[in-house]
Amino acid sequence: MKEDKPLVSFIITYYNLPVEMLQACIDSILSLSLRPFEREIIVVDDSSDMSPINELMKYEDDIIYVRQKNGGLSMARNKGIDIATGQFIQFVDADDQLIQAPYEQCLDIVRYQQCVDMVMFDFSFEPNVEVVPETVIPVPGTTYLQNYNIHGTAWGYLFRKKVLGELRFTPGIYHEDEEFTPQLLLRADNVYPTHAKAYLYNKREGSITTSQDPDVTLKRMDDREGVIFRLHELCDKLPHHDRLALKRRIAQLTMDYIYHIIVETRSADTLEQRVQRLHERGLFPLPEQNYTKKYKWFRRITNSRWGRTLLRYSLPYMKREK
Repeated sequence: MKEDKPLVSFIITYYNLPVEMLQACIDSILSLSLRPFEREIIVVDDSSDMSPINELMKYEDDIIYVRQKNGGLSMARNKGIDIATGQFIQFVDADDQLIQAPYEQCLDIVRYQQCVDMVMFDFSFEPNVEVVPETVIPVPGTTYLQNYNIHGTAWGYLFRKKVLGELRFTPGIYHEDEEFTPQLLLRADNVYPTHAKAYLYNKREGSITTSQDPDVTLKRMDDREGVIFRLHELCDKLPHHDRLALKRRIAQLTMDYIYHIIVETRSADTLEQRVQRLHERGLFPLPEQNYTKKYKWFRRITNSRWGRTLLRYSLPYMKREK
């Protein structure tokens, strides 16, 4: 029997990429076993210099194309959310693809399991991956967030749209996923954490995450800091278990933030100024928790100025060698 709503709305965000990448992304979705009425493919063009609409005509019966005033990734995704009519939402960046066999495993969960709010999956840099059958036990999102580190990327989650409520991406910032995904998990009662490498990630040189432009680096730092501060403020409004879960994620993000200050700026003054701002918010020193071995080591060594100096000289070299 045909459902009133598509099973999945795929939201593809596009801006100034080769059209061939976008076409490959769409093709990867069309290759899935979803019937036409079970899928909804929404392409949100964030005012690219040249619209890809002419090259997308062969997909006219399969996609919804929307061109919005340039507002960045967050606003493009928010536009897609507002348009989406599917029961579940999947974000896909236009230069990436879904890997058919492992993604079918994720689709089978939402098809055949009861009360699924979210399916988590992994990514690969290569299209040919091993498909390993697994038995996945659902857990509340709060429980998962409290006990495990998570991937911050929003495209790593196939989630029920109604779980979102009023949650949206913050416009105009980098690292918007890091603010969005932990809040999404806190809203999900039944999360299926799989190991399926279902997403083909294309890491491009010159992207925002790899740019070494000083202005971009400064904005990345400011936006990382803003995400941490806003999540920290949110903690005070949450129930006890949600607050504990989010605090773990905030501590992880703070550790990553300090790491990136060191390797991206190598500046003692910048590091100490940023650490002082964290201290003023009660976010530094890092909480004395046994989250992971890496976390315990990093917390201990960053507690002293001597330790931070050691990291400032060693981490950039270690990153370069790696």
